[in-house]
Amino acid sequence: MAIRPIVKYGHPALHAPSRPVERIDDDVLRLLDDMVETMYAAPGIGLAAPQVAVPLRVIVVDLSVGEDESQVIKLINPEVVEKEGEQRHEEGCLSVPGYGASPVRPAQVTVKGLDPDGTERIYTGTELLARAFCHEIDHIDGLLFVDRLSPLKRDLLKRKLRKKARSQDWDE
Repeated sequence: MAIRPIVKYGHPALHAPSRPVERIDDDVLRLLDDMVETMYAAPGIGLAAPQVAVPLRVIVVDLSVGEDESQVIKLINPEVVEKEGEQRHEEGCLSVPGYGASPVRPAQVTVKGLDPDGTERIYTGTELLARAFCHEIDHIDGLLFVDRLSPLKRDLLKRKLRKKARSQDWDE
């Protein structure tokens, strides 16, 4: 397992939809393991393949941030199949360090995807887990939390982020 560099706002992989995984092979399994290591090293509670510059529909989530290995969710080709309600809480992003905002997210989501063995898994999440699923699935759809803000907040934040991306000064 290896820690991969996390790409920042402005990188092309973050702004385009990712390809579905056609076949779960050793490369995909290695990617999943590397993503978990990278997420823990950051540290974060979720990571999508585009954040490590791999344009595939693969996400990992662990609300325990590595404290409980049984909590790790590795999903291939995930999709939201049901959502209800609304919540708004501060979110950050490993690809947008130092910035946060409160996009509207569903209060509850049901997500389905394949686990590393190719078995279909269905998860229902509320609160933080619902936000994490939506946040990571947005990444594989080419969206960032910034894109979910009101037009005024989005434009103000994007202006700041474009300046940061040009200077590559992310205050890390």
